[in-house]
Amino acid sequence: MDFVALMRFRPSVPAAERDAASARRAGWQYPDGVKVLAEYWPMSGEYQVVSIVSAETIEPVMEIVFEWHDVFDIVVNPAISADEGLRVGPELFGRLPRMQQTG
Repeated sequence: MDFVALMRFRPSVPAAERDAASARRAGWQYPDGVKVLAEYWPMSGEYQVVSIVSAETIEPVMEIVFEWHDVFDIVVNPAISADEGLRVGPELFGRLPRMQQTG
């Protein structure tokens, strides 16, 4: 399953700790069991890191959260690609009771 992690610095984290987190990231590796699909560092906006990863189980994704929650507020959401959504969407919508024709 794919996951999108949105990370923003905690407001309580001082600038020096933010800088140290950047240095920490330079030597950090994603845990085993995680395939990195993308990682972005937006230059402006609400989030400082956007990671898109794939994992068979939630445990390695939780490990990422546990590693970085000292400096970031982190939101992790399961996700599918647009291509996959377009492939499965029609079938899923066809099964929704609200989409069924009433006679």
